Amino acid sequence: MASLLIKNIGKIVSGDIKKPIIEGDAVLVEDGKIKKVGKGSEIGSRADRVINANGITLTPGLINSHCHVAVGDWTPRQNQIGFIESSVHGGVTSVISAGEVHIPGRPTDVAGTKALATLTAKAFANFHPGGAKVMGGGLILEKGLEEKDFKELAEAGVKHVGEIGLGSVKMPEDAAPMVKLAKKYGMTVLMHTGGTSIPGSSTITADMVIKTDPDVVGHLNGGTTAIFPEEVEKLVKGTSLTCELVECGNHKVSLQVIKLAREINAFDRIILGTDDPSGTGVITLGILKNLTFLSSVGEVKGEEAIAMATGNTARVYKLNRGLIKEGLEADFVLMDAPMGSVGKDALQAIEAGDIPGVSMVIIDGAVVVSRSRNTPPPNRKASVEA
Repeated sequence: MASLLIKNIGKIVSGDIKKPIIEGDAVLVEDGKIKKVGKGSEIGSRADRVINANGITLTPGLINSHCHVAVGDWTPRQNQIGFIESSVHGGVTSVISAGEVHIPGRPTDVAGTKALATLTAKAFANFHPGGAKVMGGGLILEKGLEEKDFKELAEAGVKHVGEIGLGSVKMPEDAAPMVKLAKKYGMTVLMHTGGTSIPGSSTITADMVIKTDPDVVGHLNGGTTAIFPEEVEKLVKGTSLTCELVECGNHKVSLQVIKLAREINAFDRIILGTDDPSGTGVITLGILKNLTFLSSVGEVKGEEAIAMATGNTARVYKLNRGLIKEGLEADFVLMDAPMGSVGKDALQAIEAGDIPGVSMVIIDGAVVVSRSRNTPPPNRKASVEA
C-alpha cells in the first residue's frame, strides 16, 4: 500500500466552510486516500514518499463547478488544446461539465443528447488530462426525454444535468418534470440563469428558476449577463438553492451575492466556477482569480473563499473529495504567497488580492505538478525529501 506524508505544513485549509482551518501540520495518505490529519509528532514520519511543505499552506484541490468541456482536452469554442491540463497548474484538480454544448454538430434529438452525455461521462471517467478528474456528461435537456431515459442514463454513469436552457427544454412547464426525474435517479441539476450566452440559449429569470427547482443556480452573477438585482436577492434570500458565481460573469453582482449571503449566514451555498471556455476565452487561473476577487474585494476570509471552491461544490455534486478529511480522496494544493506580495502566506495574499503561488498539485496522493507554470512563483516551495 503506497503512502505519502506531507509534513511541516504552515496552515491546513479544510475545505469545510463551517470549520475552515484544521489544527495540525501533517497529513498522511495511503493508497490515494487521506489516512490521518494532525500533528506530525502524532502521525509519525514513516511513508514511502515524504514531502516537506516548508511552512506553506495546504488546501484541497480546487473544483471548477462550471466548465464547458467537449471531447478530450480540446475546446472547439476557442480551438485550443490542453486547457484542462493547464488549469491543473492553477490548482484545479476536478472539473464539472456544465454541458458539452460546444461540440460541433451537437445532436439535439433524444437519442443524440443521450449518446453525447453517455459518451462524455464514460470518456472522462477514463481520461484525466494533467491528472484532473472531469465529471463529464452534463446532460443537455431536450424535449422528448422520458423517465426510462433518465434511468438508463444514470445506469450508464451520467451523474448530472448540464445547464437547463441550452437545449430545447427552457420553460418551467417542460423542465420541472424532467428535473424531478433527474433527481429521482440521483443526478445533480444545474440551470442557466440570466441573459443569453450563446445563440440558442435563453434569458432565464428568478421565477423560472424557482418553478423549475434545480439544485444549482448556474452563474447567478451572469454568463455573462446577470439578472436584475431584485431577482438576485429573491434567489439568495428566498430559496435554499446553491448559488454559483463564475469568473466569466458580472463581478458587481458577485459582490451583491456575497453581501446577501453574509446577511443570512449562507456562505455554504456559494460555489465557484469559470464558465469557460466561452467568448471570454480560456482562463486557466479562473478559479484562483475568482476566489481571490471575492476574498479581497468581497471581504471573504481566504479560507472561506477556498471552501467555496472545494468543499461546498463537492457536497452538492456528491464528490468524495473537496475536503481534507480522513477517508476522502487525497487531492491537494500546496501554495504560498507569491514573491513580492504583501501577504505573509497564501491566505493573506488571497485576502490582499494577490494570486497565490502554487508550489505543488497532488491528485490521489501523487504529485502531478511540482512547479506551476501559470501562477507567480511562491515565496517558499515544498520539496520532496524521500
